[in-house]
Amino acid sequence: MAAIKLLSCGLRLYASTRSSSGGAWSKGGVSYFSVSTHRHTKFYTDPVEAVKDISDGATVLIGGFGLCGIPENLIGALLKTRAKGLTAVSNSAGVEDFGVGLLLRSKQIKRMVSSYVGENADFERQFLSGDLEVELTPQGTLAEKIRAGGAGVPAFYTRTGYGTLVQEGGAPIKYNKDGSIAIASKPREVRKFNGQHFVLEEAITGDFALVKAWKADRSGNVIFRKSARNFNQPMCKAAETTVVEVEEIVDVGSFAPEDVHIPKIYVHRIIKGEKYEKRIERRTIRKEGDGKIKSGKPASNVRERIIKRAALEFEDGMYANLGIGIPLLASNFISPNITVHLHCENGVLGLGPYPFEHEVDADLINAGKETVTVLPGASFFSSDESFAMIRGGHVNLTMLGAMQVSKYGDLANWMIPRKGSAHKIMDKCTFPLTGKQCVNRIITEKAVFDVDSKKGLTLIELWEGLTVDDIQKCTGCDFAVSPKLMTMQQVTT
Repeated sequence: MAAIKLLSCGLRLYASTRSSSGGAWSKGGVSYFSVSTHRHTKFYTDPVEAVKDISDGATVLIGGFGLCGIPENLIGALLKTRAKGLTAVSNSAGVEDFGVGLLLRSKQIKRMVSSYVGENADFERQFLSGDLEVELTPQGTLAEKIRAGGAGVPAFYTRTGYGTLVQEGGAPIKYNKDGSIAIASKPREVRKFNGQHFVLEEAITGDFALVKAWKADRSGNVIFRKSARNFNQPMCKAAETTVVEVEEIVDVGSFAPEDVHIPKIYVHRIIKGEKYEKRIERRTIRKEGDGKIKSGKPASNVRERIIKRAALEFEDGMYANLGIGIPLLASNFISPNITVHLHCENGVLGLGPYPFEHEVDADLINAGKETVTVLPGASFFSSDESFAMIRGGHVNLTMLGAMQVSKYGDLANWMIPRKGSAHKIMDKCTFPLTGKQCVNRIITEKAVFDVDSKKGLTLIELWEGLTVDDIQKCTGCDFAVSPKLMTMQQVTT
């Protein structure tokens, strides 16, 4: 038990608590605050000993981004304990034979709370067959839910998800064997602030957090390496018991106090990992002369058109977040006369080109899980910090690919489609929405449109040789034509 001393005008009040996880309550007009019983970080030599009290049905936060920064040894230990019925909170589901995917394969996970699960076919089979419950959550919202949980904030409002299944409810969490929905997501509360709608999201806390860091000192302070900080850092703070595996344990004072990423107050147990595979999901390298697109097949030309037009969106001094695929390739065509700071949601600002073979680093990836480099002046941070930059309006440009876009700027690009369409630009998206009225410009291989959330689309550029009628035939909605309509521009190479 922990005793709390409250002093007010000379009056001493004492309150005993039974909670080890913290909290507050009121009785008889007196406020009481519970505190953790955590005193000293414990060091373990056997990872199984460090996780053996994770019981069936526990909620476990598992750090990492894809396969970068995952707690390999602790996942292996959890496989040995055979704890089952777990709720696993993880940004992704790993791959079938590594990471969180191993816990899925052993059927130890009952429910996944994730934002991206596209690399694991076993996950898909279990979900569609009704053997696995899944809460798909926008990545930035997931990071903030964890951050809020660690800060003792029970819920928060966010614009993300308004007007989508996230807010409306009805997204499948669990299927019956016959394919019908057994459990669906519930609608979220909505409030309006300054004329805009916001969705209420509840915080996430866990019974345990399994975290991968780089080094710990013998007092329990922890530091991370490069982009391996990602979801690990906020998860350290959001669990009743945080277990951290590190590559090295150093003496107190080996790193300066101002260099500590996670203070020891958040760290309950530490284990030095026996070995690390540090598997790289997408080993992407470059050779001398790489970085220019070589024209060839018609499909290549189509892709090249979009990339070279998208590159014209960059402006000097801009902070830009680029989605995987074509948006990221557009960065190869940034003019040498301007500086653009590339932001990555897994915690990097100042992305550079793909590495040469000798520069490959498993702890340095982009949001597409590709190996990358950073430029002088770059910085690393956690995923919750990264999305705070976006949510707070500090990023000037976000460039994404899309399954569909509506004439009013609704975007569909992250949830499993319900039904398809021949068109990608439509009056109303038929795929589940990712965001409501969030798109300002659409770039295709044939045309460029400006988007107004009330008036709809305006055609502003047209590929040479095409007519407005040609664009109308392949667009699933009406649009206005700018009086200053011009030929579609391309960056010069």
